[in-house]
Amino acid sequence: MTSHDTAPQGPARSIESLTTPSADQIEAVSALLTEAAGADGQMAVSEQGRLQLRGGARAGVRHLLLTSNDTLVGYAQLEDTDPVEAPAAELVVHPAHRGRGHGRALGAALLAESGKRVRVWAHGGHPAARHLAQVLGLTLFRELRQMRRPLDGFDPPEPALPEGVTVRAFVPGKDDAAWLAVNAEAFAHHPEQGSLTQRDLDDRKAEPWFDPAGFFLAERGGEVIGFHWTKVHEQEGLGEVYVVGVRPEAQGGGLGRALTTIGLRHLAGRGLPTAMLYVDADNKAAVTVYERLGFVTHETDLMYRTES
Repeated sequence: MTSHDTAPQGPARSIESLTTPSADQIEAVSALLTEAAGADGQMAVSEQGRLQLRGGARAGVRHLLLTSNDTLVGYAQLEDTDPVEAPAAELVVHPAHRGRGHGRALGAALLAESGKRVRVWAHGGHPAARHLAQVLGLTLFRELRQMRRPLDGFDPPEPALPEGVTVRAFVPGKDDAAWLAVNAEAFAHHPEQGSLTQRDLDDRKAEPWFDPAGFFLAERGGEVIGFHWTKVHEQEGLGEVYVVGVRPEAQGGGLGRALTTIGLRHLAGRGLPTAMLYVDADNKAAVTVYERLGFVTHETDLMYRTES
């Protein structure tokens, strides 16, 4: 959520709600996101949201395009796929068109589309986004930390795997179903991650950054019980602990820490200067593990929601 709204007045505008934006609209939104990221220091729409923008119609996903004087100046995405939680949303206003009430208008449209039951991300936690959340009557309820550590000179001892566990690289096509099953079990409490489908996996495998050599599977007796999927952000010179998961019955034996170390060694071997990851601030156990591995908080994403 990035808007910098200060007043409700502004030029005439219209908001179009779509399930499938046209190719031209997708291109315009992508350009808007890139320009906003240049001004804000991070993307206002998550990786999943950008994949959903480009990937065609998806059940429960709507795209809100705000135009002013025939110019696209704002975008929001609403995802209503969680059977329990309120719909999740992200929004952004072009840096050159902020302070004119466009963010407030998009926020009001999201409330209307969701039946006044919505969760909204504010990536980077900017003060203007916090102000807009207050104006819309939203309250803070989730804090997601981005943590980083240098990889220069990273040379930890060989990770100690639990007895009988081996680690190998993911094989696209062959390991898809097994990984999806372990991911669902490991993140049953985390619907954003745990509900990933074959289509979601295929979308990521089609991205330029996908590299199965950096996608590690832990097996015991030929069964996948854990994984560490890494990601490389070439432009930024960052290696990401994209996601680490361990089956519930295999947790508590040090496998998660070992897999994390294996992935970090891989990223350091790629010559990347810095590693990053995302973790919920209230996941104290995970935060402690990452802090012990030398990670510190770099920035914070905040999620706001309606009270109902």
